[in-house]
Amino acid sequence: MANNKRELFLKRRLRVRNKLKAMSAGRARLSVHRSSKNISVQLIDDVRGVTLASASTLEKELGFVGKNNVEAAAKVGATIAERAKAAGVEECYFDRGGFLFHGKIKALADAAREGGLKF
Repeated sequence: MANNKRELFLKRRLRVRNKLKAMSAGRARLSVHRSSKNISVQLIDDVRGVTLASASTLEKELGFVGKNNVEAAAKVGATIAERAKAAGVEECYFDRGGFLFHGKIKALADAAREGGLKF
């Protein structure tokens, strides 16, 4: 039985990814990564193996370098939504990885939905 945090995270990530692959239907994947200091998101076309758009708190123009809070996550979500529209993507599926859907991850998803992305 997996009992440490890392093993539980890896199991959760594989479970989420496999469920999403079964229902992806050729749409782009909005992949989120959260560390202790930053949060980043990529819009990936898995068929071609290409990143269509990305956003991160490491970008100086967002003004949240080195910050990982709910406000920064919401700003990254809004930024990825406008960059996805510029890339011609309106629908995607949300790959939260092994992260639980609350707090920063939820704020990012809500901001991306408000920005026009459908998932």
